[in-house]
Amino acid sequence: MSEKTLFKGATVIDGTGAAPVKADLLIEGKDILEVGNVNCPDAKVVDVSGKVIMPGLINCHVHCTFEGDSPDPFGVMSKETDAMTALRGARNLKKLLRSGVTFFRDMGARNHICIDLRNARNQGIIDGPEFIVAGKPITMTGGHAWMIGRQADGCDEVRKATREQLRAGVDFIKIMATGGVLTPGVEPGAPQLTFEEIQVAVEEANKAGKKTATHAQGSTGIMNTVRAGIDSVEHGFYLTDEIIDLMLKKGTFLVPTLNAVYAIVAGGIEAGMPAFVVEKAKKVMEDHRNSFRMAYKAGVKIAMGPDSGTPFNRHNETFLEIKMMVDCGMSVTDALLSTTKNAAELLGITQRYGTLEKGKASDFLVLGTNPVENIDALQNSLECVYKLGKLVD
Repeated sequence: MSEKTLFKGATVIDGTGAAPVKADLLIEGKDILEVGNVNCPDAKVVDVSGKVIMPGLINCHVHCTFEGDSPDPFGVMSKETDAMTALRGARNLKKLLRSGVTFFRDMGARNHICIDLRNARNQGIIDGPEFIVAGKPITMTGGHAWMIGRQADGCDEVRKATREQLRAGVDFIKIMATGGVLTPGVEPGAPQLTFEEIQVAVEEANKAGKKTATHAQGSTGIMNTVRAGIDSVEHGFYLTDEIIDLMLKKGTFLVPTLNAVYAIVAGGIEAGMPAFVVEKAKKVMEDHRNSFRMAYKAGVKIAMGPDSGTPFNRHNETFLEIKMMVDCGMSVTDALLSTTKNAAELLGITQRYGTLEKGKASDFLVLGTNPVENIDALQNSLECVYKLGKLVD
């Protein structure tokens, strides 16, 4: 039996959206036993008076095999072996965990490397957050991210591609509905996979009990995915009132990835990024932010995800996405919800993760100051990370 540990005297943000309260946290191994005014004489006591405890961050859009310190992650990957990419991914897992991310969703990697990393982490071979994986994103021939994806054209081929990902052991299916910023020769606003192709991928995923996500930036492509029953729209550069209404009706999530575009524009060509990438990012940035504001104001469900691993969108800087959502008009409480309870709902892990409640996993952060009062606390006052009850080195 694991030793009981009582964290005494903290202000607790439980992740449900409730106001922070003074409370104790009692854990035993991987489990939370109690949150509140706790008396447990046989527990080891950790004095956290004056500190803040909150759930670990859940990042819904990560590419753990991408080099986020690089101006050209695809270029880096194209010059290395799969073994080197996997080693890079293992290092990135540590960066994510040490910065407060205790669970994430990997949105695509070449040659199913992310599946091996997930399995290695779950077997205790490497350290890091727990995570779920998409494997190879399904894209049209020459479509966005074809370098790491499964290229498929037509409904029959998309059906087979989806089944291949399921056979490989993915946790969800990702499809590419539009062009994107990082791929040369494609436009972010242009639709790629058709509605019928997307519908087939969603159908096959749902038959296997799996969720779906889509890279979707242009209006036509976004609408196609929402109509087809996608679970989450990633990016959503060009939302419309019609799309938002349908997202509300269907309960579709938006994962905004605001920092992905900002980091490209902030770095610029001077940082070594390809000119076409910077030009596309500059073109879409303001529409991207406005679409986020529209969706938030309308009440669309939002989950946090920066697109970690894209140029200068570093794996240890997830907090920047949360801060950016606040800067774009989201309340601090809602921004924290987007990376706790809401994120867990999108990923389908609410039974164990996302909130600090009895019976949930003992994933939590200890901070020196309260992020509800100043969101910068996630960046400058993170003191401890606990993953399944273990203090992260």
